[in-house]
Amino acid sequence: MNIRDDFVLKNINEGYLVGGMLRDYFSSEFFGTKFPTKDRDIAIKDAEKFAKKISEEFEGTFITLDEKNKIFRVVLPDKENYADICEICGNDINEDLTRRDFSINAIAYDLKNNEFIDITGGINDIKNKKLRHIKEENFKDDPLRILRAFRFMGTTGFDPDEELLKLLQKYLFLIDKPAKERIHDEIMKLFGGKYTSKTLLLMQDIGILGKIFPCVQEMAKIPANSHHHLDLIHHVIETVKQCEIQFENDTRITEHLSCNEFGGYARINHLKIACFLHDIGKYSCWTIENENGKERHRFIKHDITGAKIVIPVLKNLKFSNKQIEYISEMIKLHIYPSGVISAPNIDDKIMMRYIRKLGNNVIDNIVLAKSDRLSAKGPEVTKEMIENNINGLNRLMDFYISIKPSLKPLPKLINGNEIMEILGIKQSPLLGKIINEIKEAQINGDILTKDDAINFVNTYLK
Repeated sequence: MNIRDDFVLKNINEGYLVGGMLRDYFSSEFFGTKFPTKDRDIAIKDAEKFAKKISEEFEGTFITLDEKNKIFRVVLPDKENYADICEICGNDINEDLTRRDFSINAIAYDLKNNEFIDITGGINDIKNKKLRHIKEENFKDDPLRILRAFRFMGTTGFDPDEELLKLLQKYLFLIDKPAKERIHDEIMKLFGGKYTSKTLLLMQDIGILGKIFPCVQEMAKIPANSHHHLDLIHHVIETVKQCEIQFENDTRITEHLSCNEFGGYARINHLKIACFLHDIGKYSCWTIENENGKERHRFIKHDITGAKIVIPVLKNLKFSNKQIEYISEMIKLHIYPSGVISAPNIDDKIMMRYIRKLGNNVIDNIVLAKSDRLSAKGPEVTKEMIENNINGLNRLMDFYISIKPSLKPLPKLINGNEIMEILGIKQSPLLGKIINEIKEAQINGDILTKDDAINFVNTYLK
């Protein structure tokens, strides 16, 4: 596909197309990857005037993204397509390109003369899958570019050259300088990439992972043990890798986890973060016991502890309440599905109770449980144990997929006002507790009708 085939760009005859769309264009040319993209960036003199003009022509919405640096966005009527318009930095486009972070992002397309401008060798670097910086001072000007380097490794799979690796280590101390909101955005994009696990390993080797997630420094202290062939930090990164494999190879999983939720990012981004942090509670719960001359590492209730510990970690990185709720719940319940399928006489009722409890997060939770299981192969874990666990989780997944089309939400049998009237109480934590217990009883099949719910409330305080 030609650049000019894009319906937004076909009638624009001034300025320069830059950034992600060109990177994706050449990736599609060399590797057959997906193109076009909705990521259009145009650099031009008098950017605000041009953005307003484009907005009028396309009947779009004009938004100021950064008044100081003169960056504007035009959102088209379909609310999906957009164009970011920015002021050319410096005297001309060549100077602008030399101020950018990496050569793969420093390619321009002259929309007036219909020609590519590549003064830093970015096209060749894309062809060779190489990530190369442009100037050392560009990292000092904006330290976020340190994290952006890893984000691009995670999304493109490109390898950094030796000079870039040296600079990333040299300026590592600056990584806490950018605003947490910007760091959050780069984290989300990194965890949405196909090569996140590979990149996390490199980040750990360089020392940046513990700068972004301080909990990593504690997790890295937990060694391999009888149930884990890897130390904890490499176990959680391997868990991310196993999640990536399932996402790529099972269309049912791919479709569900590709849905954009929780602040505009896909479920897969959030689930991979949950995979990475699922054992965050282990250090706080770590005990070493001696059994018959053997060391046994125990982490009792690390799932519950981890669900609590992760909340301030994510808040500090500006995750939204909805994002935190999802990730925390995945951590809290990451052992749960394996417990369900290990029941002595597992039947449809037991599996249905699990499905009712997890709601729309069933697939996510099973993928996490499978990823965790496949990442732990210590000397006391037999091949048969792993196969039995995976087979049980697959059975649980298949059962959910089969009944999902006919699955209906639990009916709301009684509301808060009715409960308060029956018990003569006011709105309080007790009311919330009663509502949750009614829902739990519905999940268990102990409450089926409104009369059942009323009887439950009537006897609650007796």
